[in-house]
Amino acid sequence: MWAASCLASCCAACACDACRSAVSGISRRSARIAYCGLFALSLIVSWILREVAAPLMEKLPWINHFHKTPSREWFETDAVLRVSLGNFLFFTILSILMVGVKNQKDPRDSLHHGGWMMKIICWCLLVIFMFFLPNEIVSFYESISKFGSGLFLLVQVVLLLDFVHRWNDTWVGYDEQFWYVALLVVSLVCYVLTFGFSGLLFHWFTPSGQDCGLNTFFIVMTLILAFIFAVVALHPAVGGSILPASVISLYCMYLCYSGLSSEPRDYECNGLHRHSKAVSTGSLTLGLITTVLSVVYSAVRAGSSTTLLSPPSSPRAGGGKPLLPMDKADEVEEKEKAKPVTYSYAFFHIIFSLASMYSAMLLTGWSTSVGESGKLVDVGWPSVWVRILTGWATAALYMWSLVAPILFPDREF
Repeated sequence: MWAASCLASCCAACACDACRSAVSGISRRSARIAYCGLFALSLIVSWILREVAAPLMEKLPWINHFHKTPSREWFETDAVLRVSLGNFLFFTILSILMVGVKNQKDPRDSLHHGGWMMKIICWCLLVIFMFFLPNEIVSFYESISKFGSGLFLLVQVVLLLDFVHRWNDTWVGYDEQFWYVALLVVSLVCYVLTFGFSGLLFHWFTPSGQDCGLNTFFIVMTLILAFIFAVVALHPAVGGSILPASVISLYCMYLCYSGLSSEPRDYECNGLHRHSKAVSTGSLTLGLITTVLSVVYSAVRAGSSTTLLSPPSSPRAGGGKPLLPMDKADEVEEKEKAKPVTYSYAFFHIIFSLASMYSAMLLTGWSTSVGESGKLVDVGWPSVWVRILTGWATAALYMWSLVAPILFPDREF
């Protein structure tokens, strides 16, 4: 018994040392990856609690204080929202603390890149504390999460537009025939995929013998937008390029598919339900992994976007000569610390805060599909309209990026 106790103590100590070593090994360059890892961990915790926490939560009197015990799906949704709320508060607090950081000499720069053991402990405590909050607070968070999720989708659209314009400018900037041919080939491939995809959507979501006018309207509207993109981009007054137009067209068609596939499984115009009447755990897991990768990419891309997130330029602190001469090593270290930050730390954490809301809505089907469809993730009419409206917002922003320089020639875009 004594030997077993000693062995357990040694294993625990070794585990703690290993965790401490791993956490201390997070450098300035890998800090953003670490934040993404912590965010991915929160999604895994949400997924696990969504599956197993319902029986325990039914026994908690400050949660289950109803005269009639709600369904299991209600507790699953509540567990996801509470983890999301803890994650949201964690990144929001960090965002507030990082407001105004302009150079690496600011002490808060070290807080952003270091102190990971403390951050992980605070994150765990926040998530645990959320399960002691009354239901009214969680319900309020659920309401505002819908708006936060919309903002996150808008950020995704802005990042996509920034990406395709930079992609086009980079290839055109090479001013070589090979890159012009590559630009044309990629554009043609995107258009072939767009129109081919639309044919599949007509086959899947407008079955014969059913009145599917709404689905037909969504698909036809997306095709019309793709045609308008090409016409406006190639107009002599605009002087745009076909590559961004083709990529945005494909993305809008994907959003149309994503919205239509989110229709309830018992809806007669959702042809996918004939191929998969029950969604397996494996396919749900694959969908969650895709969601994680999408959210993490958006956060990382936002954190490295100089267009969106670069803080206002400010003079470096300590620009004058020191009163006492410094060693060469100290001088190099001083210059390193005085470097301006490459992106806005506050906005970087805000992206994760909004992503926490968005992921909660995905896992709960915008807090409606769990009750309607049982285990189906991201299924229901709210999810459909969010995807369709996001596609239309993407189209509007892209058109604005084309015509704004013409309408306001004196402003820089």
